[in-house]
Amino acid sequence: MPAKAKPKPKPKPQTFDDYLAALPPDQRAALQKLRQIIHAAAPQAEEYIGYGLAAFRQDGPLVALGAAGGHCGFYPMTGHTVADFAAELKGYATSKGAIRFPAEKPLPAALVRKIVKARLAENAAKRQG
Repeated sequence: MPAKAKPKPKPKPQTFDDYLAALPPDQRAALQKLRQIIHAAAPQAEEYIGYGLAAFRQDGPLVALGAAGGHCGFYPMTGHTVADFAAELKGYATSKGAIRFPAEKPLPAALVRKIVKARLAENAAKRQG
């Protein structure tokens, strides 16, 4: 019996837009909205692809976002930020470094702004030593 050809792996996204384009419409829309909120809170932040996620950096890694399976994810890129905001994240699935949410129940914009501002302050403090 001839061997089956292996499916070609999907090319890894090279840009933030590539990352979003590969997602289903509901996740793409949810993450595009999250992207806009992050840009509003951190207008100097640079977009990049890191750890297979669409990410932002300013004075170091800032936050990232992604999608897998049936959920979207927001990643504060630290081991403590999720715990710092635990009370405000009730009702969302969290782990030490991730906040997961369904596309139809996005994170509140005000909370995203607070997390981004906290990460900006943390990165700035590290830079200043």
